[in-house]
Amino acid sequence: MSESVAGNSANPKAAPKTTWRVVDIVVAAVLSVAVGVIFWLWSAAYGVIAAATAAFPPLGGLYGGGWLIAGVIGGLVIRKPGAALFCEIVAAIVEALLGSSFGFTVLLSGLVQGIGAELIFAVVRYRRFSLPVALLAGALSGVAMGINDSLVWNVEWAFVWKLVYTVFGAISGAVIAGLLSWLAVRGLARTGVLANLTSRGAATEPVV
Repeated sequence: MSESVAGNSANPKAAPKTTWRVVDIVVAAVLSVAVGVIFWLWSAAYGVIAAATAAFPPLGGLYGGGWLIAGVIGGLVIRKPGAALFCEIVAAIVEALLGSSFGFTVLLSGLVQGIGAELIFAVVRYRRFSLPVALLAGALSGVAMGINDSLVWNVEWAFVWKLVYTVFGAISGAVIAGLLSWLAVRGLARTGVLANLTSRGAATEPVV
């Protein structure tokens, strides 16, 4: 591992290496497949959530964070431009191929949600991967989910309901996709499985 890569992990202000390596592609693919299975299981349980929130459907937005994990954790682990978008889309493809109850519409969802997370990492120029960044990536991905679902699935809802659903999606995205992904990456870093990635020092990075 070159000293320059090590320096990037320790110093968030250092210019990040943006070129994807073979190891980045392999890890991103494996990670995406694993999360894609989680997506599929998450979708399978949505029927229960829909029934439980029938009196006020926008509450379902609080469940949406589970579909946003791939983009956030992918960005935190790979730390290269396009990682969040790549992981969210591949995970959505896996979910669709496994037989999601939402069919292949999840591909559009993956694209939109991945862009939401990717934008936050791009804003910080792929140099910071702190808790606030993870929370914002999850939240914006949740906003993207809310807007997409309002246009595709919840067209007949009143604007206020759509707005509430989107806000709940942002909250769910921040907590489930943002916080949990950030904690997961720190845990993975401690095990040494990220040793060949720039995120290998995540466990000792500042929270803020």
